[in-house]
Amino acid sequence: MIIPVRCFTCGYPIARVWEEFKRRVENGEDPKKVLDELGIKRYCCRRMLLSHVDLIREAMYYAVR
Repeated sequence: MIIPVRCFTCGYPIARVWEEFKRRVENGEDPKKVLDELGIKRYCCRRMLLSHVDLIREAMYYAVR
């Protein structure tokens, strides 16, 4: 749904870099390079950002109005 605040495995706060990561990858930058520049070094944190599917817009459609 929305990006988790912390990594599920190690607890490192990752939500603070989500917006910049998403913006830069959508602009065509290499995800590996972006993660390196943002300082995300652990593979557990990297997979949290790489594998996240942003479904909040689709879920909002079914919200009670």
